[in-house]
Amino acid sequence: MPQDLDKLLGRVNDEESFRTFVDALAADFAEAREIEAITPSKPYGAGALGWEHSSVDGFLGAAAACGVAVVEGDLNNPWLRCAAILYGGKFYE
Repeated sequence: MPQDLDKLLGRVNDEESFRTFVDALAADFAEAREIEAITPSKPYGAGALGWEHSSVDGFLGAAAACGVAVVEGDLNNPWLRCAAILYGGKFYE
């Protein structure tokens, strides 16, 4: 089971903690795909574990849009800001 992404995000402060967060985000996505294979979500809503996007292009596009529109990360901590942008790709529409 993936770790708590919110907690891991709050701990991002360097390259190593960023990689740990990205690895956990990937595990969360993999678990969501497994759940979707067994019990598909309804169309027009978030998928398993809150994933709005099931493709790389959808995820990265949402992350980029989230970074412009929403994320107000600590500009002194670019690792945290990058992690927050990627996390936003999970649920931003």
